[in-house]
Amino acid sequence: MTPVSRYRRQISLPDFGLAGQEALSRAHVAVIGAGGLGSPALLYLAGAGVGRITVIDDDAVDISNLHRQVIHRDAGVGRPKAESAAEAMRALNPDIAVAASPGRLTLANALEVLQGADVVLDGADNFDTRHLASWACARLGIPHVWASILGHDAQLSVFHAGHGPIYEDIYRQPPAPGVVPNCAQAGVLGPVVGVVGSAMALEAIKLLTGLGRPLIGRLAVFSGLDGTWEYVPVVGTQETLTRVRGNGPVTSPELPPVPEVTELPDAPLLIDVREPHEFAGTRIPGAVNVPLGEVLTGGWVPPTPAPGQDVVIYCAGGIRSARAVRALAERGVTGPVSLAGGIDAWLNRQG
Repeated sequence: MTPVSRYRRQISLPDFGLAGQEALSRAHVAVIGAGGLGSPALLYLAGAGVGRITVIDDDAVDISNLHRQVIHRDAGVGRPKAESAAEAMRALNPDIAVAASPGRLTLANALEVLQGADVVLDGADNFDTRHLASWACARLGIPHVWASILGHDAQLSVFHAGHGPIYEDIYRQPPAPGVVPNCAQAGVLGPVVGVVGSAMALEAIKLLTGLGRPLIGRLAVFSGLDGTWEYVPVVGTQETLTRVRGNGPVTSPELPPVPEVTELPDAPLLIDVREPHEFAGTRIPGAVNVPLGEVLTGGWVPPTPAPGQDVVIYCAGGIRSARAVRALAERGVTGPVSLAGGIDAWLNRQG
């Protein structure tokens, strides 16, 4: 029996009612990612009374997550995100069943992990996982709620193989590593992911209860600075669906490894390839700011270091610096190395 008192405010909606609540209580939703997008989505799904929720995340809670990943607490730093999120959902609503899956979604396990879900929410922070989720949902016939964040802006849609477009109708294949920055590199305001993660939960509830019009065939684009939503029509093709179902998920192109260091050597020549506004906020002492774009255009090479001096290039998390080192090597400039983990890892080591 659904506890009416807990859900009274949504049951009182004429187009939702007790039937809608019972539909939620019978549902199983799988959520990929317990980060910025997953945090509000998971809390709202738990609060709404979705009967069974599976949370999939292989990462651990970091203190830098807490300004936006509001499902976690300071005391949980270092814990697996899936377990931290599951505990918070159970505390919010002990009437639901929550399963924590603290591992990475892979080609080997995706179909098994997502099998039986009525809706999948994809809040992953990388393209390979997004394409893997799309493939698995297309194979299993599960509606797929997807969103992504970049800076102050976001995108949101609902994909459903056989009923509308799939993710590959918008993004045919992943970009090369480092081409598109993630939140760690580009930055993000917590309320932006809060708005969009909550919208993901709303789309899931609409799909589960038949309420309203889900975002199938439409790409919603949110501007946090303007406070506006725009909607772009998306058309699916049978060719795309057949290719994805038959060929499996596409992955990011493999690139050769670049030389890197995990600790700064003594007195290095430091090059910071972040954008000027990032450099102005925080930097490693002694660094010179040369934005990645200047490196990639071919018009910049590192100054000649002193004898025995190392040239270390860094960015926020090590992605852009690796790209800079690779671009220089392609032009015959060898010697520079990338700082693994970037300034984020360096700052963490400073305490």
